[in-house]
Amino acid sequence: MEIWIYFTLLAALMQAIRTAGQKQLTQHLNAMATTGVRYIYALPFALLYLWWMLDYRELPMPTLHGQFLQYALIACVMQIIGTVCLVAAFKYRNFAVATSLAKTEAIQVAVVGVALFSASLTGLGWLSVVIGVIGVLLVSKVKFTLRDIFQNPGAGFGLASGLALAITTLLIRQSSLALNTDLMLSAAVTLAFMITVQSLISVIYIFVQDKQQFITMFSQWRLCLFVGITSVMGSIGWFTATSFQTAAYVKALGQVEFFITLFITYRIFKEKISLVEYVGMFLIIASVVILLLWA
Repeated sequence: MEIWIYFTLLAALMQAIRTAGQKQLTQHLNAMATTGVRYIYALPFALLYLWWMLDYRELPMPTLHGQFLQYALIACVMQIIGTVCLVAAFKYRNFAVATSLAKTEAIQVAVVGVALFSASLTGLGWLSVVIGVIGVLLVSKVKFTLRDIFQNPGAGFGLASGLALAITTLLIRQSSLALNTDLMLSAAVTLAFMITVQSLISVIYIFVQDKQQFITMFSQWRLCLFVGITSVMGSIGWFTATSFQTAAYVKALGQVEFFITLFITYRIFKEKISLVEYVGMFLIIASVVILLLWA
């Protein structure tokens, strides 16, 4: 198998676990503080990973030129917005539904990538993406009307999260490629830069919004550290995979995260899984098979 597949599977696993940790954090922290935890507690590990990668690849640190900074800074903001929307969606929908709505990111990556970044997919690639998203929407039981989206804040937040994260994924790929160096190293540089900026943004915002959140973040350090470690491991997977492969294919394969999400929903949060949800799971499997074998 190609290297991007391994990193995508790592990312999917870590993201599902991290998101479950963030759901638990919402019982103690507000949406922005919960979002900030994934950056602040991940920062030391991201910098350590970059240091190791520079030593392991035996390459110089690439120059962070203007084009890289433009892509990476916008990606920083969009990822924060996407994560805040996802955390906010948890307050209105159950864990699996909120996550599934955000997972429309896969088709949004494909559409936005073609529209803005001249990305291309084969016909079977598009089929894989569409089948996977239909499967996710079946699981979420979302109505296909704008009225439902606007009347149900959870649905709106979930879809907004998907769009923001789709733009983030595309910009991460552009940032990494802009460095024009070894792809493993460029992914690590992009990751360390973005988490540094996002940590600063989060700290400033939380300080202005509600300083008391910092006290809770320290008192809940075990759970916060868990979120930070799983977050950086997932990000290593996503950043590296999208550096090697078109973002739409990475996110299409990343739909396997939903199986982990459903397991967490059933085993940890004790939320029920219906027959329709199992049909959706089958479609997600079909989309992944099409992607890996024929697309």
